[in-house]
Amino acid sequence: MAAGAVARQCLLGFRPRRRAAPLPLPLLTPRAQSRRRVARMASLGHVPPLSTTVVVPGAEGPVSVVAAPGLTEADFRSAVESSLFRQWVKNLQAEKGILTYGKLNLRKILIQGVDMFGKRVGFLKFKADIVDEETKAKVPGIVFARGPAVAVLILLESKGQTYAVLTEQVRVPVGKYILELPAGMLDDEKGDFVGTAVREVEEETGIKLNLDDMVDLTALLNPDTECKMFPSPGGCDEEIGLFLYRAHADEDTIRALQGKETGLRDHGELIKLRVVPYSQLWRSTADAKALSAIALYEMAKKEGLLPSSPSSSCCRGSSSSANL
Repeated sequence: MAAGAVARQCLLGFRPRRRAAPLPLPLLTPRAQSRRRVARMASLGHVPPLSTTVVVPGAEGPVSVVAAPGLTEADFRSAVESSLFRQWVKNLQAEKGILTYGKLNLRKILIQGVDMFGKRVGFLKFKADIVDEETKAKVPGIVFARGPAVAVLILLESKGQTYAVLTEQVRVPVGKYILELPAGMLDDEKGDFVGTAVREVEEETGIKLNLDDMVDLTALLNPDTECKMFPSPGGCDEEIGLFLYRAHADEDTIRALQGKETGLRDHGELIKLRVVPYSQLWRSTADAKALSAIALYEMAKKEGLLPSSPSSSCCRGSSSSANL
């Protein structure tokens, strides 16, 4: 195992389950004797699953982490070493972590699926066996891990009217085209929400943003919320930073944006821009990001927490302002 991977496992307290050979994943061993034993067990239908253990403060003991049938060794290793899995384990030990109060216990984790985005884990599916120690009943523990993301409410003012810029794109999980805020996932562990927000907007809309005019709406929340929005915590770990961007625009710019096709087609992005009056935005989309951003924007505006007016212009030909 590479030195970096060993270090990451040490930080989390990973302890490989030892059998005949001292390897974290005992099925795949270079020893000829172990190969013969595994082959014999496979012929009898008794191949043990890939497994390891992780030490989680708050749990009664080392927690078994097991691969579902069909999961490769490479995917299993990637899963347990991924930032998605490590962050989930870290959350268990946080101030409001589910193991903090001693009422719940984590007994086992089943890694069910891994989707790689290049060399990193993009999506991770696993099931955690968490038990209420008082009733001994299991707490629902299916997790779809995809990590942090950002979304931007873009408002353009033109001749006394305010418009919102949305993207219409394919969303396979719901089987529909969805009208939503420009958004994207963080693709590293640096947590650069602002930089990711700017980059995603430029990729999805073609609008270049003035970084100084970005307003983090979720940063206005109380610190105990972690200043993020959780759209579906019952099944997904996704946490979203919501941003506001306001600028001036002329009529030609508004017309140019309406129906514009954008996105990275080689990444499967089929995006078309839609510009709607802001006053109708709350009735125009079922996107939780957009509806949450509207609520935060309106409350922040009501309490006087926002700059009085946008300072940038969304137009063609200016190198210092937001451009198309």
